[in-house]
Amino acid sequence: MPPLTSTMRPLGSPLPPFRLPDPRGGAFGPEDFEDARVLVIGFICNHCPFVRHIAAGLAQLDRDLRPRGARFIAINSNDPVSYPDDAPPRMIEEAAAQGWDFPYLFDETQATARAFGAACTPDFFVYDADRRLAYRGCLDESRPGSDIPVTGAALRAAVTALLDGRRPAPDQRPSIGCSIKWRPDAPVEPADGSHPRTPAAGRR
Repeated sequence: MPPLTSTMRPLGSPLPPFRLPDPRGGAFGPEDFEDARVLVIGFICNHCPFVRHIAAGLAQLDRDLRPRGARFIAINSNDPVSYPDDAPPRMIEEAAAQGWDFPYLFDETQATARAFGAACTPDFFVYDADRRLAYRGCLDESRPGSDIPVTGAALRAAVTALLDGRRPAPDQRPSIGCSIKWRPDAPVEPADGSHPRTPAAGRR
């Protein structure tokens, strides 16, 4: 399957509620970070080359911005039956290997990914202090195989703007990456916004 891009949800959309387990222990949701001035939600996984390409940069971005009041939450919504590398035990290993010190949560039902309109890995959503969507899209312009270094420039600029009391620029570029690996029985989100339907057997 070719890479997919972000759905680019409307700016100003409210943060969907969720509470998901971290395989390292505990469960987390937005209410655990009420004091965060900015909340960044990233849909990632273990195996996707687009995520692996930015993994170290994402860890660095968290270290740089957390002292200013931004908090990161990562979510893995991939089906671990079809993609065992994305199973919870491997999430523990990947978080340790990449130095991810933020919650890395497992969305077993995939309901959280659907609530956000997440489409690919990585896919980022940035919420302001009122928990309204202020940025969605890419980390930066770097891609696997490109000569562009991973800097996190686009996401960093959006978060920094909010921390400085400004709104991020509305001209935002979608992320691109591997599709979220939906379970065979996962509802298909129709393009017209009507109710989801269940795919035929075998459809991915």
